[in-house]
Amino acid sequence: MKKLFSLLAAALLALPTTASADEGMWIPMLLGRNEAAMQKAGMRISARDIYDVNNASLKDAVLLFGGGCTGEFVSDEGLVLTNHHCGYSYIVQHSTVEHDYLTNGFWAMTRAQEIPCPGLTVTRLVRMEDVTARVLDGVTDGMSEQERETVVENNIKTVTEQAVQGTHYKAIVKPFYYGNQYFMYVNEVFTDVRLVGAPPSNIGKFGGDTDNWMWPRHTGDFSMFRVYAGKDNEPADYSEDNVPYRPAQSLAVSLKGISQGDFTMILGYPGRTQRYQTVSQLNEMLARNDISIAARTLRQDIMQKWMKSDPSIRLKYADKYASSSNYWKKWQGEKLAIKNLRILENEQAKEEAFLKWANKNKKRKAAYANAIEAISQGVEAGSAAGRAMTLLSETVTEIELVNLSYSFLQTAAGSLKADPSDTTAALEDALLSVEEAYGDYWAPLDKEEAAALLKFYRDNAEPDNYLDFGDEDFATMDIDAYVDDLFENSVFTSEEKLREALPLGFNALVHDPANQLFSALYGTLIKLYYGSSAGRDLIQQGSTAYTAGLLEWQKGKSFYPDANFTMRLTYGTVCPYSPKDALTYNYFTTIEGVMEKEDPDNYEFIVPEKLKKLYQARDYGRYAMADGNLPVNFLTNND
Repeated sequence: MKKLFSLLAAALLALPTTASADEGMWIPMLLGRNEAAMQKAGMRISARDIYDVNNASLKDAVLLFGGGCTGEFVSDEGLVLTNHHCGYSYIVQHSTVEHDYLTNGFWAMTRAQEIPCPGLTVTRLVRMEDVTARVLDGVTDGMSEQERETVVENNIKTVTEQAVQGTHYKAIVKPFYYGNQYFMYVNEVFTDVRLVGAPPSNIGKFGGDTDNWMWPRHTGDFSMFRVYAGKDNEPADYSEDNVPYRPAQSLAVSLKGISQGDFTMILGYPGRTQRYQTVSQLNEMLARNDISIAARTLRQDIMQKWMKSDPSIRLKYADKYASSSNYWKKWQGEKLAIKNLRILENEQAKEEAFLKWANKNKKRKAAYANAIEAISQGVEAGSAAGRAMTLLSETVTEIELVNLSYSFLQTAAGSLKADPSDTTAALEDALLSVEEAYGDYWAPLDKEEAAALLKFYRDNAEPDNYLDFGDEDFATMDIDAYVDDLFENSVFTSEEKLREALPLGFNALVHDPANQLFSALYGTLIKLYYGSSAGRDLIQQGSTAYTAGLLEWQKGKSFYPDANFTMRLTYGTVCPYSPKDALTYNYFTTIEGVMEKEDPDNYEFIVPEKLKKLYQARDYGRYAMADGNLPVNFLTNND
């Protein structure tokens, strides 16, 4: 389903910290620089065993799962292991009240029972290449940011087209260090991916929001899929004739266990970080996160109430709730960590030292001395509109009824533009485009959310950013009465009502109350979008210069670029954790902790009966540790 807010991509920010030399998100192609340090830490393979273009290496076993997760081949027949939360939406997609795979788990006992997952892809990295010189060819210092972007985009188009010409591969180019460096990734994308297995949710999601982003935890966060290919072992759309993919490399699952001090590494696809942010950017991020946390708390409480009331509603909203609550919990921990680790104070000291260094040299002063101030000015220029935009995006634009009407009408309008003569076909196509969304929609829940979110927006927005309802004043309108009328009269509250309304024609549907609500917020949406972008060029130019300056200032120190959904490696050791004075956490958890946390009245901490029986019998088979206990999770200091 098209989402109203899709034009406004939200960055997924990870905790910004100052990196030390033994952490990081290292680029696989350049691991030769880290090899000695990694081997000193306990690694018993070479950098080429991890990344090699000409021979099978670990990079061939590690996959981009879907649009933003990591998976890995664990057999020579295409079996993929990934997180339970990464497979979550597909487990939900195939669950019904009668066959509740989310609650009860799912295991395909034969290949024929493996379930196709339309829309799911896995991506294998074929090779990467530094294409900085080719991408920046023609870029000059005197260019505006827009002129620079045009040259870069045209060069990227040429570079990627040449790279995959005559192959079935796909290529993308990603910027690093805020446009100071560019790497190209040539990928192989598989589209026939099938669900093989998943544990019950009270294992795969044990601890729920309470334990998310926390230690100690006791979650069996895994699920399994299989990649299928054509008989030539190349990607192919779903077909019963497809066969399990034969990877060049797969990972073995070890049952040897772990000990404190063991070397560990992770090769995968971290999402997005912004670790070279300035103090002004960090403060702005925290302010916007506070808005999101408050709005999501309101919305999630409503979702949770309805989900507990009915199993079918729980299945409809399980993925929506999980998607919202994941970052809701993360942002709260991020705020606490920034305070406890004195990140703002440390960043302020670093910026002051950087400026002293830059101002000592005429060339450096010209190149870098104004970078931090430019970023600050850019942040200030877009701050008010950006915070207002966050408020709008977390409230009114989350009303599902608005998104359903918007998606339907946009699809219909596109079809009519292509063929104005066939209105019936255009409306049928539009209905088909929202059919899946209606399968996961419950109008009474959305109605309660709509009233709460509209009130929250009005209570927290500046009057200049109120929605424009024409003759009715948003400041004084009876929101409960308005929402009652909206859901009573809109045809978009169910697929059945919408289908019955199709004969009314496109123009009549445009005047539906749900689309009128979209019209009421549209002017504010556009105003805030452009307002929040006011300082974009200043921020980009300043960030490019600041990051280039940091690289020169601390030349010789190992730097890694921010995560951007490309393959990276981090390494460390198995170790305990001490978050505060006199408190130390062990480096592993066991089934004992699962049983200690059990709470039959809290859905986050329900323990399956079968697991309790295994615990009582101490029947852990080959998975038991030397002392007979069952390990669950372990802790490392990897990035």
